[in-house]
This record gives sequence, C-alpha cells and structure tokens, in this order.
Amino acid sequence: MPERQSRHLPLLLAGVSMLAPFAIDTYLPAFHAMEAGLDASALQLQQTLSVYLAAFAFMLLFHGALSDAYGRRTVMLVNLVLFTFASIGCAFSHSIHVFLCWRVLQGFSGGAGLVVGRAIIRDLHEGPAAQRMMSQVTMWFSLAPAIAPMIGGALAVNQGWPAIFWFMAAVGVLLFALAQVWLPETLPAEGRQVFRPRPLLSSYVQVLGDRRFLLLCLALAGNFSGFFLYIASAPAFVGTLLHQPETRYAWLFVPGIGGVSLGAWWSGRVARRWTRSQAVQVGYWVMSAAALSNLLLNWCTVPMLPWAVLPIMLYTTGMSLAAPALSLTLLDLFPHHRGMAASLQNFTATVLNAVVAGLLSPLLSGNGLHLAFGMAVLVLAGFIACRAMHPHLVLEADMQPGTA
Repeated sequence: MPERQSRHLPLLLAGVSMLAPFAIDTYLPAFHAMEAGLDASALQLQQTLSVYLAAFAFMLLFHGALSDAYGRRTVMLVNLVLFTFASIGCAFSHSIHVFLCWRVLQGFSGGAGLVVGRAIIRDLHEGPAAQRMMSQVTMWFSLAPAIAPMIGGALAVNQGWPAIFWFMAAVGVLLFALAQVWLPETLPAEGRQVFRPRPLLSSYVQVLGDRRFLLLCLALAGNFSGFFLYIASAPAFVGTLLHQPETRYAWLFVPGIGGVSLGAWWSGRVARRWTRSQAVQVGYWVMSAAALSNLLLNWCTVPMLPWAVLPIMLYTTGMSLAAPALSLTLLDLFPHHRGMAASLQNFTATVLNAVVAGLLSPLLSGNGLHLAFGMAVLVLAGFIACRAMHPHLVLEADMQPGTA
C-alpha cells in the first residue's frame, strides 16, 4: 500500500466509524425543536432513536459477511452513499413518518465502518502494526461521542434542526471522496466467500459454535458495558447524584472519553514490547482497581465532583488498553471470515448494551453504590470470560510480543 494511503488510513477508518455515534448523539439536543418541526410527540421522537438502533443492530450481522463476499472497499463505499442519501432525506422530512423511514436507512448503513474497518486493519497488518493501527483508530473514534452533541446543539440553535442532517450528509460526502483516494481493497478476489444462504448460515454456525469466539465477545462486551452503564444512566448520574445541570454532562463524558484515548495511546506504545496477554492483564488490573475504588468511594461518601468521575476515567483507560489485543485475537480465530467475526462481535456488544440501557440502568441509576456495583459485576463477567479464554490467548498470541 502506498505510504500516503497508509498514513491517512487510520484517520479515514476512524471517520467512517464515527458515523454511527454521530447519527445518534448529534441530533439529541434538537429533540424539542424537532417535535414542533415534525408535528410529533416526545414518544414519536424517541422512536426515531429506537428504529435507528434496531436497523443498526440487524445490519451488524451482515456488513462483515457482505465485505467477505464483495470486498471491503465496495461495501464501505456503498454504505457511505446510502448514509448520505438517508441524511438528506432526514433533512427534507416534513412528517415524522417519512423521517422514521429515512432513519431506518441511516441505521442500515451507519454501522459498516465499525465492522469493515476492523477487518481492513487485520487484512493489512498483524502483530504490533495491527495493534498500533487499531489503537490509532480508537483514539480518533473516541472523540465522536464528546463532540457530536456540541455540534448538534450549535447547529440546532443557529441553523435549525435540518442543518444537523445536512451536516451528516456533508460528512458522508467528504468521507466518500477521501475513501476514493485513501481506501484500498484489502481482500483479493481469491480470498472472498460466497454470499448465499446455505454457505452463509454454515459460516455463522461455525463462528458462533466456537467457544473461544463467544468468550472473547463476552469479554469485550462486558468490559465496555461497565462504562456504558454510566452513559445510559447519565441523566440520573449527572443530574440527580452529582446535582449538575444538563449543560454539565461533560463532567461524565470528558473523563470517560479521555480515558479511552489514553488507553488507546498506551496500547499503541506498548505494542512492540508486550504480548497481547500482557496488555490484557494490565488492562484488567487497571479496570479492577477502578471498579474497587469506585465501590469504596461510594460506600464511604456520597457522590461528589471530581472524585466520582475519576474511577470512570481510570476504568476506560484499562478498557481501551485491553480492547485492541482482545479484538485482534478474536479476528485471528477466523482468518477467512474476519468480516463476519467483526459483525457478530459488534452485534453481541450492541445486544448487551441494549440490556444494560433497558434493564440495568433503570434498576441501578438512582444510587451511586448500585452503579458502582453494576460496573464491578460487568467487568468481573468480562474477566471470567477472558480467563476461560486465556490458554488459547497465550498459545495463539504470545509466541512473541504482539504477534498472532
């Protein structure tokens, strides 16, 4: 791959991965304005988020398999076009029912970058190089949840809510143009799989029937859900427990996202010196220290700033340190179905996040100690899954530092 392509590829992959959080977080500050503009109720506006997430989760099952069959570049470019048209459709919508239809198309196309990007990284690199690139993508991608609400709020106040979706369309056009120049096809024709129902079903059964794959999915999903519990509980955590107004949500998101960036940077720095299992072990030590300190703080005191958010930052640092090594090990289990493996891993994480948001958060968010306990249980589940996988992780990844 040309040097210029290689230099810019992490930024491009982070950009296409950002489409998913942009499509969720950017328009949330405009809900009240959209109720009037679309003549919709608050419940109907909430459904625009639900239908997006449902379509997003459904297509997570297929983005990877499609890229295994038709190539990474083709699937990425097609989905960028679909996302751009869906965003334009949202901007032109004058009724909630039309808007809902375009949101479904946004959901179908918004997750391709998350899935296909990981497969591209592993197609191109192995060992330390793959871990460094995945860490770079994570560092850039982690900015999306922090900046999306600010961009959306500014556009809604100054230009009106349709400007948010014109912004998404512009991002889609920009990424499509950059992908034409910077995005290589990393899966040659001879390495592609047949996209037909019977072989596809057989491949899904093969992947899902692998105990190692399921354990790694659980480890990754459990680790992230320990942080996502606080994201889903943000209104109660920031408003009720920390007694901060709606404008102070940065007290949660900035430390959390800052930890993600710090952990990703750390992972890239140690990629050549540590084995994958060492990176994972240190990551779990950091997450465990964060969960334990969170429990002790909430047991001994009422939640207050800045102490209540420091364990969250420490937690996301450890989570992001361990994630690249776990993700690459998962992809290495199925070298001929990396796209499918990435799809199923993302789908598993999305399902667990839905359970956390719909069940755990309502049960735990009213009490700081309960939230801390929920974080500890989730990271413990991830740790148990990782320990059950550990012998395979050593055999397959630790013959020399950073290699598969």
